[in-house]
Amino acid sequence: MRNTYLVLGAVIMASATTAHAQPLSGDAKQGARLFANCAACHSLVANKNMTGPSLAGVWGRKAGSLMSFDRYSPALKASKVTWDAKTLDTWLKDPAAFIPGNSMTFRGIDDPKVRTDLVAFLKDAGTGRMPAAADSSGGMMGMMSGLKDLKKVGPERRVRAIRLCRDSYFVTKADGKVAVFWEPNLRFETDSSALGPPFGVPAIMPAGMMGDRASIIFAAPEEISKAIKQQC
Repeated sequence: MRNTYLVLGAVIMASATTAHAQPLSGDAKQGARLFANCAACHSLVANKNMTGPSLAGVWGRKAGSLMSFDRYSPALKASKVTWDAKTLDTWLKDPAAFIPGNSMTFRGIDDPKVRTDLVAFLKDAGTGRMPAAADSSGGMMGMMSGLKDLKKVGPERRVRAIRLCRDSYFVTKADGKVAVFWEPNLRFETDSSALGPPFGVPAIMPAGMMGDRASIIFAAPEEISKAIKQQC
């Protein structure tokens, strides 16, 4: 009987060890939904960079090597890391510990299942296979790119004139309506990409949770000063 217990105990221990050693299986569809949290800073459109570099083709790419992105930290460029399942998981767990001195601003993800799902999605997206999942904003591509084609916005988003009076901006839109902003609440930006606005037709986009902030986006920096008229 004692030998029987010993055998059963050994089988149970072996099973537990095997189960523990099994790698987590990533769910790319769930990872696609989780990626919505990343889409504010990273697109999946090739060479369309945002705050961070495009993640299109990230699988198998050397860290800091995307030629169209100019804002890599020296630490990342010198890391000699190649992005795969192991390195992406380690990076997502704690970017600062994995590559000290990099400029990534998020702290990391403690939950290994969340990381595994994200890595599965990035593998599929990075190799051209897109999981069939939709986000709450109405479509996979919108979630993945985090972008809007500013050449196609309606008259309520096209800017006709900008007037500055003391500490207030008065923005006249193509639909004839005027939006008024306290000076610090209006940002001026540029987007020279294929999705940017036409030259001479800036777009105004809402920003902030209270509806009191906005960004006016121009095709080129030289447009900005010319567009603003100081008049009270």
